[in-house]
Amino acid sequence: MERKGTKVNFLYNMVYQVALMILPLITMPYVSRVLGAEGIGTYSYTYSIAQYFLLFGMLGVENYGNRSIARVRDDEQKRSAVFSSIYTLQFIIASISVIVYVLYIAMFSGNKLYAFLQVFYVLSGVFDINWLFFGMEDFKLTVTRKVLVKIINVVLIFAFVKTSADLWKYLLVLSLGYFIAQSSMWLFASKYIKFHFTRINEAFKHFKDILILFIPLVATSIYRMMDKVMLGNFSTMQQVGFYENSEKLINVCLCVISAFGAVMMPRMSNLYARSKYDECRDLFVRSMEIAIFIGCAITFGISSIANDFIPIFYGTGYDACVSITIMLSATVLFITWACIVRTLYLIPTEKNKVYIYSVFLGAGVNVIINWALIPRLASVGAAVGTIIAEVTVAVYQTIMVRKELDVSQCMKKSVPFIIFGSIMFLVVKILPFEVGGNIGRLIAKIFIGAMVYLALSAIYFLKTKNKLFYDVIGKLMKI
Repeated sequence: MERKGTKVNFLYNMVYQVALMILPLITMPYVSRVLGAEGIGTYSYTYSIAQYFLLFGMLGVENYGNRSIARVRDDEQKRSAVFSSIYTLQFIIASISVIVYVLYIAMFSGNKLYAFLQVFYVLSGVFDINWLFFGMEDFKLTVTRKVLVKIINVVLIFAFVKTSADLWKYLLVLSLGYFIAQSSMWLFASKYIKFHFTRINEAFKHFKDILILFIPLVATSIYRMMDKVMLGNFSTMQQVGFYENSEKLINVCLCVISAFGAVMMPRMSNLYARSKYDECRDLFVRSMEIAIFIGCAITFGISSIANDFIPIFYGTGYDACVSITIMLSATVLFITWACIVRTLYLIPTEKNKVYIYSVFLGAGVNVIINWALIPRLASVGAAVGTIIAEVTVAVYQTIMVRKELDVSQCMKKSVPFIIFGSIMFLVVKILPFEVGGNIGRLIAKIFIGAMVYLALSAIYFLKTKNKLFYDVIGKLMKI
């Protein structure tokens, strides 16, 4: 079957990730002012709990299904059989998760209305088959559907969310929109597979392998979402709101890294399946260089403008987000490094133990630090826990794969971008930028900082005769 090239798939995924970046930048200032930190915190707290149930409902199907489909994508009969058996298992587990979530709302939830409105997130796990399209390296369908739904969400938020009393409308728009985006992919599934529910014993043959991938997802979720759950229990919803807004800024910027990893993982899985190890190692080093180039721009860029950006973007009452955002920006490089190791090596080669141990180690560190610091430092304590957890994961994974991958080469290629990022940071912080008031000063800092970083990087690419750089320049010259 003819497939899109990696560059085309990356472009499609970049469109989606750019939408993930731009659309929140449109809604976040408005929502923060209308709902306030406490409203944002309530949403974040209930959403985090719903995400745990969705996580258990999906088990480890997304990565496992992606990888499994990629391996048989050239054989329609095998592809249909693999999809049918995996989805049958997903349907059973996800349905159980929905039932348990409803019971949780009835028996334990203190925010029953808001928790109930999040049920669509959990229900989406019953219908989510994006992994089929990822495995087929067909990103066009997933991108167009999701972007369309998110644009509609933006319109609905501005149309119906007017005061803090409209928090329930905000939750409903987001959760229902997510459900529609996921379930609508079934309209196109017949293009690739002929689906039928399989026998339970046939479906559960995947359970062990899926569970292996699910275990690290649980651990990862502990220090991705437990911060807000623990903040909600040990502190206030306002502190959850501060942390949510700070973390969201970082996550918006990390969308580019996520796009890159999502696009490259099926290709790496396919190369490993065909035993093309030299190509895999070369692709890994080149991918890491690209990712670190982006990661350094994010880390040093955010930390240099946070003091100016937060008050303008979120408005009054969010001063606490400045220090939290600067702290969390330090995690970007470590998240980037670990993301590339995970998606381009550990998952494609089924190095499950390394993956599992690393995230459990990071999760354990995160929970311990949160337990010790959140009661005293609130959201700042949660940020400290996240930083140390991300460092722990990246360091452990690096140590464990150092013999199989050219880690020293990756580190060597990272140093120039760290230096360029540091120079950008100093330029932005030292120069006065006394132009056009607060907004004018912020725009000037972003522009000058970006020019400094890109110019230094371009000179470096020219000096080292970087193939990627020349490819990009060549394509731009043809436009």
